[in-house]
Amino acid sequence: MVPMVSEEVREAIAAGRPVVALESTIIAHGLPRPRNLRVALELEAAVRQEGAVPATIAVLDGRPRIGLDEEQLERIGSGEGIRKLGHRDLPLVAAAGASGATTVSATALLAALAGIRVFATGGLGGVHREWTVTQDESADLGLLARTRITVVCAGVKSILDVPATLQRLETLGVAVAGYGTDRFPGFYLSDSGHPVDWRLDTPEQVAQVMRAQDALGGPESALIVAHPVAEDEQLDPGVHARVLDEALRACAAEGVTGQGVTPFLLDHLVRHTDGASLAANLAAVRGNVRLAARVASAWAAGE
Repeated sequence: MVPMVSEEVREAIAAGRPVVALESTIIAHGLPRPRNLRVALELEAAVRQEGAVPATIAVLDGRPRIGLDEEQLERIGSGEGIRKLGHRDLPLVAAAGASGATTVSATALLAALAGIRVFATGGLGGVHREWTVTQDESADLGLLARTRITVVCAGVKSILDVPATLQRLETLGVAVAGYGTDRFPGFYLSDSGHPVDWRLDTPEQVAQVMRAQDALGGPESALIVAHPVAEDEQLDPGVHARVLDEALRACAAEGVTGQGVTPFLLDHLVRHTDGASLAANLAAVRGNVRLAARVASAWAAGE
């Protein structure tokens, strides 16, 4: 299962130019059609505007693709036969010759295999609420503990158990730094209510940490750059708290469990905030994509 790297991305990697990996789940499963394709093209354009090359990642007909053209983006955005893929699904989808959109874990793995060091996304998965009962934890965490990649994100999804996720990242040895903040962001929210131990304020500082990771030669773990959504673009914290509480109670009442919990809660937030949660989500992703391109440029500069 050798990934197919687009000519543009392959040439950029070979020349040492900045490249930013982008996941495809937001295209296939995160947004309604046709808005999903417009957003996908917008995010790629934002990477280019910052001087980097976008590498949206997906699996088409059993073959991982690193860098998609517009026709391939349209195919992913159509949703027809497009599965949602974590890294554990990659050998299965390859053997079946099927197609799918990559989540954080699959995107990070494929990006690293292709030699891409920087990845931009919205929010990470993490430890789910009531973990002691469900033992439900995102595969993102374990994969990031053994994959050398820098992930620019808006923290973890606020529907999760944020302090437990931070503790789990510490246990796994995954480095976490706030970007321009001493607080860990909460995806829709600028501040999850929890601090971070380290703060970075420029793309150059992030690149210095990446070089230090390589120089130390320790475990091949990730660097999480937690970049908060701007306060004037976040979901109103009061609305967030009220609607999330309603969503959790509805989830329990309807007996939703396992993999169905996260999409249920996210859908409830979108519907019961009149789309404000989706707007905050997109604002966070746009900011992360631009920052990731600047980080990739600082990394490529090699100073």
